[in-house]
Amino acid sequence: MPVGRVKNNNKNISACLALGLLALLPNPSFADEISVPVLLADGGSVIERVSVVGGKLLAARIPGAATYISKEELETFSYGDINRILRQVPGVNIQEEDGFGLRPNIGIRGTGSERSSRITLMEDGVLIAPAPYAAPAAYYFPTAGRLAGVEVRKGSSAIKFGPRTIGGAINMISTPIMEPASLQSFSDLTGFFKARVGEDGFFESHAALSGAGEQVGFSIEGFHAESDGFKQLDTGANTGFEIHDVLGKLRFNSSTTAKYEQSLEFKFGLVEQTSNETYLGLSDADFAETPYLRYPASAKDMFTSKHYQAQATHFIRLNQNLDITTVAYYNEFERDWFKLDDLDFDDGRGRIRPSTVFDNPDDALNIAAFAVLRGEVDSVDDALQLRHNAREYYSLGVQSMVAFKFEGDSAVHRLEFGVRYHEDEEDRLQHRENFAMQNGEMILTSVDSLGSNANRVSSARAWAFFVQDEISFGDVRLVPGLRYEAVDLLRTDYSVSDPDRLLGATGTYETGVNVLIPGLGMAVDISPTTTIIAGVHKGFSPPSPGKNDVGVEDSVNFEAGFRFADNGFNLEAIAFLNSYGNLLGTCINATGCGDGDVGDQFNGGKASVRGLEFKANYRFALSDEMWLPVGVNYNYTHGTFSTSFSDGFWGSVVAGDKIPYVATHQLHANVGVESHKWLFTLSLNYEGAVRNKAGSGEIAPDNKIPARTIVDMSINYQLSDSLKLFVSAENVFDKTYIAARRPYGIRPGKPRNFFAGIALSF
Repeated sequence: MPVGRVKNNNKNISACLALGLLALLPNPSFADEISVPVLLADGGSVIERVSVVGGKLLAARIPGAATYISKEELETFSYGDINRILRQVPGVNIQEEDGFGLRPNIGIRGTGSERSSRITLMEDGVLIAPAPYAAPAAYYFPTAGRLAGVEVRKGSSAIKFGPRTIGGAINMISTPIMEPASLQSFSDLTGFFKARVGEDGFFESHAALSGAGEQVGFSIEGFHAESDGFKQLDTGANTGFEIHDVLGKLRFNSSTTAKYEQSLEFKFGLVEQTSNETYLGLSDADFAETPYLRYPASAKDMFTSKHYQAQATHFIRLNQNLDITTVAYYNEFERDWFKLDDLDFDDGRGRIRPSTVFDNPDDALNIAAFAVLRGEVDSVDDALQLRHNAREYYSLGVQSMVAFKFEGDSAVHRLEFGVRYHEDEEDRLQHRENFAMQNGEMILTSVDSLGSNANRVSSARAWAFFVQDEISFGDVRLVPGLRYEAVDLLRTDYSVSDPDRLLGATGTYETGVNVLIPGLGMAVDISPTTTIIAGVHKGFSPPSPGKNDVGVEDSVNFEAGFRFADNGFNLEAIAFLNSYGNLLGTCINATGCGDGDVGDQFNGGKASVRGLEFKANYRFALSDEMWLPVGVNYNYTHGTFSTSFSDGFWGSVVAGDKIPYVATHQLHANVGVESHKWLFTLSLNYEGAVRNKAGSGEIAPDNKIPARTIVDMSINYQLSDSLKLFVSAENVFDKTYIAARRPYGIRPGKPRNFFAGIALSF
């Protein structure tokens, strides 16, 4: 924590209150209860309490688009990059950034992808963004390499999983407490160890140990990953990352002679990350010659963070038709991204953003500026101004859901009620350090005072309620529902010369939002193999705290399609339309801010995103001992503005202009050869060209992210029941491609990397 930061002790009080509320729930004696069921990979009572899909079997019942990626599927490639994992899901749009997926930019059905701030992110069914209401930009994201499952739910997610209901929800499932065959004592332990190595100094290890008795179970899990990075500084310095992740769970469940089935599970986690990452990219000319170069002006850039989480989950089944699940949670995240922020070359322009240099590279002043960034010429003092993007976050809350199943005269109802109280906060106390370029190295020349760059707190408090009823009669399922969000947002500014905040606030900005979110889904089984699905839901995304005169982001979302499943062949096709009443753009460092300040939002007016999602898979039998698994998903998305306007964020927009960073065509396909002992898989991902800024017609070269096709490969060999060997390659054909053009120049995608590993289970 920077010196002078005034901690907000209210969050500690609130955390205690949240956990205390859990103790007030109905809690029959554990001595009078029965044991809790274990987690089932393809749908079961436990996974439904941490899941937004519920496994592959339950995904097929949802009246909307839903995808469940199992642990077995995750292990095919052992990806540590969430971007590569989510390429398997149609309707997901991704903007790559660092090549490792450490701070992903994910959208769904054309929503903004910047820092995944336009979708609902969860881990085990709990909001996981650093400050989901006040500052949702996901500078923290659960470590992809330790996940036991990933779920994506669109459309129908709007009622149950808010607050951002336009695109959908992504839920990451952590490793459960693994049950041994016997539940008699802790002497029966189960676990695994996995390690892999790769190019550029890559090393990853992942281990977990679980044990369970009749009424107590536990697990402890550790994950470590590091790389020297694939980008190159002239000094040979590390451009990679290092991650340490520890997660523990402790569960108490009831005895086998109980009146009620009940459990209480505690979860604690700590993640630390250091990554030598930068926002400073390359000019077109430099990318063409040396695509993995990093300019010396980025040599000091570094991201450091710590994330803590604590969670308590209580479950009680009062009878076979009524159960209650309640979760109290607390998350704390602190980060400092020390990176190039502004430039001042004493050339008469004063302080400028690096984007100014990249936007007009042929200007005489910018040619000179590039020479400094490359370390080719010396600069004046304070020419390179690096900012400590130091922020502290917390989020906490209590959420409870009641599920009640009953039968009417002609229908079966599964009625769900949910309530959540949530609060979160982002605290910024930032300053700059200033450097000169001398002989190709950055030399510190001055340090600004603490808080001189930003000194403010943004916070939110929210109540959310939902009710949803799955009504089944014959071959028809109707799912009407209603969600209510009541959000109070507050931003408090302090003087940049008052880091201790002793003089009080210089400005406060309050916003209140109350919104009803209705929805209706329908599924009709027209045959034993085919289901028609359709739905209409309101989309909503709350604004950020601040002084911007913006409305909420809202839409009406439609989807319709069908599922077909017969003898292992699965096919799904869904068309969708998201009709925006108001599309918001958010100024964040990752995307550039135009004329705005970080955190500012801008109205984009009416917009329309329509598309088609298609996926199919089948496992062909080549012989009694060999199979050919094949899968494909395709996504067509067409997103356009419906109104004309001009502002400092979107630029000059004409009705009909396409929304930036949304690819029209995306395709993912995989094909393999499988036996009882081994599996060989090829994965192909195609992403069509996207534009960096809103516009129409042919994309200008300096505004274009060209189309690309990337192929990955893996081989898994089961040496014995408990030992597996595997090798893989990402970007097999070593395709050089542009991942992004924002905020400052071209950033490359990751080149070819080979990996080899071993997995041991016991």
